[in-house]
This record gives sequence, structure tokens and C-alpha cells, in this order.
Amino acid sequence: MQPLRIIASLLMLLGAANAFATDATRTLRVDYSHSGNALSDSYSVDRVVIEPLPWPGSPDQNIDRLRRGAYFFEVVDPATDTVLYSRGFSSIFGEWRTTGEARQMNRRFSESLRFPMPEKPVRIRLYARDDRNEFSQVWTTDIDPAALDVRHSTAPKPGEVVSIRDSGPSPDKVDLLILGDGYTAAEQDKFIADANRLSNELFKVSPFKEHANDFNVHALMAPSPESGVARPSGGLHRWTPLGTRYDAFGSERYVLTFENEALRDIAQWSPYEFIEILVNNETYGGGGIYGLYSTAAAGSEWSPYLFVHEFGHHFAGLADEYYTSSVAYETGGERKEPWEPNVTALRDPTQLKWRSMVKGDTPLPTPWPKADFEKHQQDYQKVRAKLREDQRPESEMNALFRREKTLEEDLLGKARYANAVGAFEGANYEATGYYRPEANCVMFTRTEAFCSVCAAAIEAVIDQYATPRSD
Repeated sequence: MQPLRIIASLLMLLGAANAFATDATRTLRVDYSHSGNALSDSYSVDRVVIEPLPWPGSPDQNIDRLRRGAYFFEVVDPATDTVLYSRGFSSIFGEWRTTGEARQMNRRFSESLRFPMPEKPVRIRLYARDDRNEFSQVWTTDIDPAALDVRHSTAPKPGEVVSIRDSGPSPDKVDLLILGDGYTAAEQDKFIADANRLSNELFKVSPFKEHANDFNVHALMAPSPESGVARPSGGLHRWTPLGTRYDAFGSERYVLTFENEALRDIAQWSPYEFIEILVNNETYGGGGIYGLYSTAAAGSEWSPYLFVHEFGHHFAGLADEYYTSSVAYETGGERKEPWEPNVTALRDPTQLKWRSMVKGDTPLPTPWPKADFEKHQQDYQKVRAKLREDQRPESEMNALFRREKTLEEDLLGKARYANAVGAFEGANYEATGYYRPEANCVMFTRTEAFCSVCAAAIEAVIDQYATPRSD
């Protein structure tokens, strides 16, 4: 009977591969509402859209092997229960529900699931992480691509898609789409120059540098009536096609858009698996959510760092390793083992998630000049907050950041285990109870390099989207 089971399994896999059309596979998108508060949530379908371009991914990479993110979805053949497509992701709702506001009121957020268009009805299963940090099913809905209410038409193309980097056919590569927001029609050339400049900065940083040929980069902007995006804390209010703005969740430097459907209707005109939004502002700021998008202030002196750091969140699900800056989220309570690949609660040093990269003579936890770092940070953060409160020129903030970068790199670079992989306490917005892999990393300070653990986590995502190189 064993050979028969093997044949049956092979036939099931073949059926999954054939569930999508071949070369002409379209892209199906399910836009849905995610509503609720800190304690409960619900989901409902808003619209099902057939996007105008073919699916950019490889049919050999339909199943998510990494299982990162706060959420996970599967596209399933209901007749055979075969998983046809799956991906992990995080969401704005998932972040908002950790804020104080979510304990006081309900809010609704638009979210989207994209996958190769199936040839027949499918079932979507959505999972969220539970108290054990495991994925538990929270919603299911059936989608028929032939239903009369599926949208085949769409808004006109908002502008020209410009190729920034062309490394080969989309199914073989990672497709990164750079969108511009807050650029007027007269600033099209400025946007393209920013997209070129900052994507080049990304490919100067390992491991993106070594994998540059695994990426295609496209650029697209819908013109804004005025330059810049909204920054309410600075008295700047703007309407822009993507709706990007500062002050998300009350954090003056956090740049997000809550206009998911507008974002998707513009992005659908280019091949993409990942999105970076450049905002045409000078003020320091950005944001990044795994599997959703990342943002960066293109006019900031620190735009290269912002681009790379925030893309680390979006692309690889990397956690913030810093813990002295103010954030919108409410922390504290039980220290659960995070799903992010670069932080840990270190409940058992023998089971450290990056244990294979730790040398035998490196202690766990790993000593570092934590007290000196925190003493300096107390003064630095006060000065930083005062500059923003007083609406001082951005040049003064940039000067503060430069002084801080020099001091941090000097302090951390002289630490005994400066070049070691270990478990350094202080990460994930917490001074105690969470640990990062190395003393310094672009996810911790404004340095230029990812640590070894973050680099490996990035490479794993590249491998999930790009066909392995023959060289």
C-alpha cells in the first residue's frame, strides 16, 4: 500500500500545481475589513479584484516555508483540502491593537490578500498568533473567481512604471515596487532620482549587495497636488494619492498610510511582491510592516538608513532591537518568545534560535556596556524630544543624530564581545527580558550593517522568492 500512498501524494501535489493557470495566470486580490479592539476582532470581505497584471511569483514558491508574521493565510482547494498558496504577514490592525487607544474603542482597517488567480472556487483560511504564539484559525471565507461581483475593471493607470533594476523575468526574481507619495507632476524626475539613489543604497548593504541580481526594482508615482505628505504634529496637512502621513498612532516619526485600497489600486499596475513608499519630506521618519509595505522620508539626511532599516521590517520581519526611544505600543507584562528571527526572550540558552551561530566561549546572556549606553540615552532622548517639541529646524536634529551615531559606534565597538554573536539584553522596545543577537546592528542603531542573524533572515526570504542562481 505504501507505493499507492506515494502516488496519491504526488497526484495531490500535481493537482495543486495545476490549480492555477500557467503562463497567463492573473493576480486575484481579496480586500477585506479587519475590525475590533485590543480584545476581539472580526473580518468581512469588501471586494474581490482581478488585477490587470499577471502574477509575479514563481509557481514553485507558492508555499510559505518561513511562517513569519503575526498572521498567516492559506488558499485551499475545498474539495481536496490541498493548500495551493500560503504566506505569513503582519498588519496595521495587529500593531494598533497593542496601543492604549485599542483598549478604549473599536477601529476598522482595510487589508488585502493577493495570490495567483485560481481556476475554480477556493477557500481562504486566515490564522493569527494565539497565547502560545502559534497560528490558530480565526476566519475562513470562500472565493469564487467567476462570481458576478468580482471586479474585472479598475481605475486608470496613474502613471508610467519605470524600471530601476531589471535582473530577469518576474517569476525568477524578487519584485520590489517603489511608490512615491507627495511628489507633484513636476517632481516626477525628482522621484525617479530618489528611487534610483535609495535602491542603490539598499544594494550597498549585505546581504542585499550579494543578491542584487535577484531583484527587479520598479518605480511608480501618482502625482500629488502639493509637495509633501501630511505631518499633523508640525501643522502640515496634505491630501496625497496614497494617503501617507506622519504621526501614526501618535508617534511623530512613524509614517504609514491607512488607505489600503488606494495603495493597492495604484500598486497593481506594476509587478510587485514588496512595496517601499518614498515620501517627499525632509523630516526624519519612516515605518515598516512585514509583508505590507515600508516607508521612508526621501528628503531626510538619514534616508539611506531609513530605507534600509524599515525595509528590514517589511521584507524579513525583523524586529526593532532598540529600546530607549519612545514608541506607540504599550509594552510590559509577560515576555513571550517573539516570532521575529532577531530577538528572543532567552528562556533557555541551549535552545537559542540562533544558537548555531554562537561560539562556544561566548556567554549567554552576553555582557555589553549597557549601563553606560542607557545613561547616555537618557540625556539624548530628552534633547531629541525637546527639539521636536520646539519645532526646531531639521538641521539641528540631524546634527544630534550625527553626534549620537559617533558616540554609539565608539561605545559599542569597544565592547569585549563587539564582534560576537550572542544574546545582548535590551531589544524589542524593552530594556530587560528581550535580547538581540549582536551588540550593534542597523535594527539597533543608525549603523550601516545588519548583524549576522538579521542577514541570514533576509537571505531566507530572498530564497523564498528568487530562483537560486546558477553561479
